[in-house]
Amino acid sequence: MRNSKSNTTNTFKVTAIAGTYVVLLTMDLDENSTKGLLGFSIYRKDLTEKNEGWLLSFKTFESTMPNPKPGELISSEIAPIQDFKWGDYTAKPNHSYVYKVIPVFGTPSQLNHSESIEIEVQTEDEDNQTHAIYFNRGAAGSQAYARKFGNKRPDEIGKEAYQWLSRGAEEAILSFIGLANNSSFSIRAAAYEFSHLGVLTALKTASENGADVKIVYDCRKDEPQATSNQMIDQVGIRNLMIPRSANPSYISHNKFIVLLKDNQPIQVLTGSTNFTDGGIYGQSNVVHIVRDIEIASQYLNYWTILSQNTDAKLLRPWTIKETNDPLSSLAKGIHPIFSPRSSENVLNWYAQQIDKAESFCCFTAAFGVNKTIASYLTTNTHNKRYIMLEKKQAADEIYMKNSNNFVSIGEIINQSAVGDSEFHRWLGEKLTGLNNFVNYLHTKYLLQDPLSENPLIISGSANFSTASTINNDENMLLIQGNTMVSDIYLGEFMRLWDHFYFRDIAGRLLKTNDKSIDNSNTLSPYLWEDDRWTKDFFGKDYRKTSQREMFSKTFVKTLQTI
Repeated sequence: MRNSKSNTTNTFKVTAIAGTYVVLLTMDLDENSTKGLLGFSIYRKDLTEKNEGWLLSFKTFESTMPNPKPGELISSEIAPIQDFKWGDYTAKPNHSYVYKVIPVFGTPSQLNHSESIEIEVQTEDEDNQTHAIYFNRGAAGSQAYARKFGNKRPDEIGKEAYQWLSRGAEEAILSFIGLANNSSFSIRAAAYEFSHLGVLTALKTASENGADVKIVYDCRKDEPQATSNQMIDQVGIRNLMIPRSANPSYISHNKFIVLLKDNQPIQVLTGSTNFTDGGIYGQSNVVHIVRDIEIASQYLNYWTILSQNTDAKLLRPWTIKETNDPLSSLAKGIHPIFSPRSSENVLNWYAQQIDKAESFCCFTAAFGVNKTIASYLTTNTHNKRYIMLEKKQAADEIYMKNSNNFVSIGEIINQSAVGDSEFHRWLGEKLTGLNNFVNYLHTKYLLQDPLSENPLIISGSANFSTASTINNDENMLLIQGNTMVSDIYLGEFMRLWDHFYFRDIAGRLLKTNDKSIDNSNTLSPYLWEDDRWTKDFFGKDYRKTSQREMFSKTFVKTLQTI
């Protein structure tokens, strides 16, 4: 849900974009009105749970609060937020909130809260009939995890840590499988990594309850298939498994489950989440359920031909026939894309959507960037791109040379960065230890003009690569014109982009001791004590200025004025 309000003189505007667990608040002031601005205080009323209070921030004024405890959060009433975009990451799904956003002037010791804007917004339910979308936490290496669990491994803590990290993703998978509780149901699953005890046990239970359960799984390489086979035998579901072994140099990278009722496919669970501990609790992932008979039928047909261990030479023409290459534009709705395919047409189309965006795109790249996409990223200057990467690669510097690319790379605040350094206010962070190869970012999605009336969301198992298009078994959903889905994806993207961006800068500063990396007070534990911080948002910092302008133009059906 989106809502915007401006004051009577149209010099101050607030926009709220609500996903499920994220509410993005964006503020815009006329530049002439920023003289003396110390930031924004934000007060939240939860109309659903009947509680209220100030949103918390991290930085303080050194003159008034020089030594807060490491990791301590401070009320924005006395430590205003010095940004024109702020994320409320403590929001809950299907809740009504009223946010009061107050520009703050004066001095640190005598704050002056001026005319406020109150804006109401309803967060989305994770389950919205046709679409049910569950993002895991994807940020075990975080201040929140360090505060809550003391950086202990989740297996040292137990259920509470795993539930916090899953944030509904595991529960969604198990509940989906649990629907198949008698002989009128069938399950058809396709899996790559397949070792999560809860998922395998749920499938076994469904079979024991009478459901017809069959699972195609990748059986081409020693790892991770050795682990999968070990768990399959441990749980005792070998009789449910169909090995996929054709074309041993490729991989069966799907992660989807089709649910049938009386032999009729009724819904499909898909997304980027491997059925492993690392996929559900560690790296960032999404579980996306679609309740649509036509879409579920397409996935069932795809599963059927995979279950026959069909060679890629025969599979390629089938996938294109069943899920055509997209044309220049898509009709509103849901459009599956299956791989392997006989050309890179669909990959080139993805690249063109990045190039054609009117405002901006959000793009995740866990395993590098395809050369066609990279060519647009390096040359396009008419729109903006937020790019989130798993790790730094040689080409990153090329993307960074184009100022329209806003790049964020997976990172944590290492223990060695705290102490007497610039990071003495932050707690050291550790990863879960659940992931051996991909630590941070495993989602594969692209958002084109996510704040528009007609956004495009592309999400699934494929890594926007040549191999994922031409060789591997993959599936993607192309969702055109659904602002609810876009708002959920955008909120989660910006949550992680901001999270990693700060840590990426911190990591580079720690390694090089180059103070110029942080030329805008980003890493300082203290707030500016005057309005100098606002200059970054009105021309001095291209990214921050662009972001303020882009988010202030969010599409909403009606613009309310107070």
